[in-house]
Amino acid sequence: MRIELPEHLPFATELSVRITDVNYGGHLGNDALVSLLHEARVGFLAHYGFSEGDCGGAGIVISELEVAYRAEAFHGDALTIAVGAGTIGRSRAELFYRVERPADAREVARARTTIAFFDYTARRPRRTPEPFREALST
Repeated sequence: MRIELPEHLPFATELSVRITDVNYGGHLGNDALVSLLHEARVGFLAHYGFSEGDCGGAGIVISELEVAYRAEAFHGDALTIAVGAGTIGRSRAELFYRVERPADAREVARARTTIAFFDYTARRPRRTPEPFREALST
């Protein structure tokens, strides 16, 4: 699987691989990587003044997730996760992630999520909020 990243990923955070993130193979488990991506996404949204519950007038749900693994990560490894937006559509947006281990400049994984905007009170999809579109299109 090839995930082509946007040229610019404007947000980055550093997270460490915890012992609970390690699987029976002795490396970062796929479920734990998804949790680290979630943490990075929360930071990315907060960077723009949003949250998963309010992205300028609507919440989000993850409708698609793709992950391409490049290298192992181990307990104690510091990982830098860079995040940026891709296509912003009528009711969805793509977010891209690059996971790197700065200690050896190794790319651990790339990922793409599609977020769909959602009204949790009405329990129905929503259009992309203009504040979200404006903040991430610049």
